[in-house]
Amino acid sequence: MTTATPQIFDTFDTFDAFEAHARAQDFDAVLVREWAPGTDTGLHTHPFAVQVQVARGEFALEVGGTTQHLRAGDTFALDAEVPHTERYGPEGATFWVGRRHPR
Repeated sequence: MTTATPQIFDTFDTFDAFEAHARAQDFDAVLVREWAPGTDTGLHTHPFAVQVQVARGEFALEVGGTTQHLRAGDTFALDAEVPHTERYGPEGATFWVGRRHPR
């Protein structure tokens, strides 16, 4: 089973810098996602690959039975259609996300 890849790229100080990097890596959508405190997404998949930098807060990402605790400044990538869960901490979280949709 595929797992999330931690720290797959340098971190960026601004969303604009993150967006420029993601677009250079052929991510076709780049956005900011806000997650409420205590959110638990349950097991799910996405029809697109992601490259993410945690901009604020913290959360636990579980993929294939392995849990990673990620905080502001951490990065990860996840392939499309990989089952995973996300559990957000007491502050919630803000992500900068690059999405690569299948063509």
